[in-house]
Amino acid sequence: MKQHLIVLDLDGTLLTDNHTISPKTKQTLMKAKEAGHLIMIATGRPFRASNIYYQELGLTTPIVNFNGAYIHHPKNPSWQAIHSPIDMRVVHDVIDSVDKYPYENLIAEVIDDVYIHVEAPTMMNIFKMGDPKVTIGNLRGNLNENPTSLLIHANENNVPLIRRHLQEVHAELIEHRRWGAPFNIIEVVRKGLNKAVGVSLIAKDLGIPRDRIIAFGDEDNDLEMVEYAGIGVAMGNGINELKSIANEVTGTNNEDGIANFLSERLKLS
Repeated sequence: MKQHLIVLDLDGTLLTDNHTISPKTKQTLMKAKEAGHLIMIATGRPFRASNIYYQELGLTTPIVNFNGAYIHHPKNPSWQAIHSPIDMRVVHDVIDSVDKYPYENLIAEVIDDVYIHVEAPTMMNIFKMGDPKVTIGNLRGNLNENPTSLLIHANENNVPLIRRHLQEVHAELIEHRRWGAPFNIIEVVRKGLNKAVGVSLIAKDLGIPRDRIIAFGDEDNDLEMVEYAGIGVAMGNGINELKSIANEVTGTNNEDGIANFLSERLKLS
C-alpha cells in the first residue's frame, strides 16, 4: 500500500460529541502510522485548542489552523509558517456594516491572542482553551493588529441575514463560514483561504500526490478540502452539501466513521 496523507477535521469528524477521540479511532490511526501513512489535522480551531489532539495522536506533521489562515509546523521551528490575517481596515468595515443587525458578540483572534468585544461568561470557556491572552472591551479600541480571524456571534435567526450581507457587500475581501451546532457563530477570514489551500501546500511539502490524500470532514468549512482530496470523505453526520460532493460517505463521528473507512481502504488489520 502506497503512502497516503490522512487529513482530519476535528469537531464533528475526528472528535465524538464528547470532544474526545474514541479508542477505536485512535487505535486505527496508530495502525495507519505504523503502516507508513502520514496523518495531519486541518481545523477551524486555533492551535491552542487543537494541540491537545495533535499531542494525543503523536503527530509530527504540519497543521492547518483557522481554516487555512495559519499553516505551521509545531515540531519544526525552521518550517516556514504562513500567517494570512485580515487587513484591519476590512475588519472595521465588516464591524461597521453588521452593526445594523442584532448580534451577541464579536471576537477577534491574532494567532493565540483573543479580543472579545463584550464579556460573555457562557462563551469564555471556548475562547480561554489553551490559556491565551484575553482582552475584553471595544474591538475598535483594543484590536491593534490584523487579526487571523473575526467571529460574529449572533442569534440563530440573524446568522443567515448577516451571512447574506457579508456575501453581498464584502465577498471580494473575505471568506465566511458558519460554525456547526450548537454555536451560532460566523467565522470570517481573508479572501481565498480555506483548508484545501493549506492541505495542498503541506502535501506538496511531504511529497504526497493529490490522489493519495484522504480527507475527512462534516461541515461547510470542509467543502474545498473534501473536494480537493483524491479521496474526499464526508462523515455520516455531515451536512448534505458536503455529502453531495464527497467521493465517499462513512459513519458518523460517534460511530467510528474514520476508523471503519481507513481499516477497509488501507487494509489495516
